[in-house]
Amino acid sequence: MIPAIDLIDGKVVRLSQGDYAKQTTYGDDPLLYLQTYEKDGAELLHLVDLTGAKNPQARQVVLLSRLLRGVDVPIQVGGGVRSFDDVQTLLDAGAARVVVGSMAIKHPEDVMRWFKYFGAERIVLALDVRIDEQGARRVAVAGWQENSLITIEKVISQYQNCDVKYILCTDIARDGMLNGANVALYTSLCKTYPDIAFQASGGIGSLNDIIALRDSGVVGVIVGRALLEGKFTVKEALACWQNE
Repeated sequence: MIPAIDLIDGKVVRLSQGDYAKQTTYGDDPLLYLQTYEKDGAELLHLVDLTGAKNPQARQVVLLSRLLRGVDVPIQVGGGVRSFDDVQTLLDAGAARVVVGSMAIKHPEDVMRWFKYFGAERIVLALDVRIDEQGARRVAVAGWQENSLITIEKVISQYQNCDVKYILCTDIARDGMLNGANVALYTSLCKTYPDIAFQASGGIGSLNDIIALRDSGVVGVIVGRALLEGKFTVKEALACWQNE
């Protein structure tokens, strides 16, 4: 169970299908959310700087530093990570891991150097997929605004050379829709790449959606909107995940 918070200009938000024009704001105290999730038993948190994703020059470093210091559990942070310095800045701010998305597709040589320098323990690959009518799982980039022709399998094979440990995989069609995760996708990936720790993201709207993922092989489930809208609590989700 990995509670997630997206940030725009210091506010807790959600975008519909990655569209900045379709923003829902949930509050202006992200630290309160993080501390509540920690108190309820979360052992890892997920932060996305959407302001920084749109404009890396506007990255909310001061806010992120305050949030990272405000809880004791590790936090993985992403959003517009485009350079070595971006990774270093987030790690220096206190991030346990840095989430890297589009750069891994557009500039794999650079990202592979980051793996070598910082270590695979400090980087999470974020691979967002659209599944076409033929079943090909192609990775989208630039906040889902661009489709690449590359499949998720091709990307993973590239980064296996860097001993990639963590992959956050989002089924774009499911994200924020609260209609269940793509269990078949995660089961297939975990079976094909048993040495990689996959995090499932997209579609979690009920406790039954979490239960459905228990046997898929994923090591964690990203939950954002469902928690923000009170569909269930972190405690309830953890109980389901741990089969209690």
